[in-house]
Amino acid sequence: MNGSLLRDAFAHHAWATIQTFDVCAVLDEFQLASEVPGTYGSVIETLRHLVGADRSYLFVLTGGHVTEIDESEMDLAALRAAAEACGPGWAWLLEQELDPETVIVRHRDDGTDSSAPLGIRLAQALHHGTDHRSQVCTALSVLGIEPPDIDAWAFGDKDGRLREEPSA
Repeated sequence: MNGSLLRDAFAHHAWATIQTFDVCAVLDEFQLASEVPGTYGSVIETLRHLVGADRSYLFVLTGGHVTEIDESEMDLAALRAAAEACGPGWAWLLEQELDPETVIVRHRDDGTDSSAPLGIRLAQALHHGTDHRSQVCTALSVLGIEPPDIDAWAFGDKDGRLREEPSA
């Protein structure tokens, strides 16, 4: 199986993350440190986690083609730059001949191993990004800032690939 069926899903995933960063670029230190109950953590912690995980997923799935990062102290600009590499990384991965049943083993620093089929790992990457972008958007709303329009329809529209026609 090639990844063509997943191309739009991962292009949207990468695009939506960058759109989220672009809206967050106006936040001050207090706003970036804001936490909303029920979310991962502060806005900056959530963004760090989102990008760090994406880079980690890509590191494992591409055999190191995309490098891991230490996101723990990165500022917004550095995180956005690290996130920008994810779009081409996902595109590169999806150009490979992929078998969704191939078991991928992740060797963690603590000595544990995590085994899961490629299809599950790809599903997790998409879910993880959507979940944490949503949490950042919730925090933005609480701060009185309009969150970005990052659904798949907005992605299709920006590419000119979505048409709305009035009914006859």
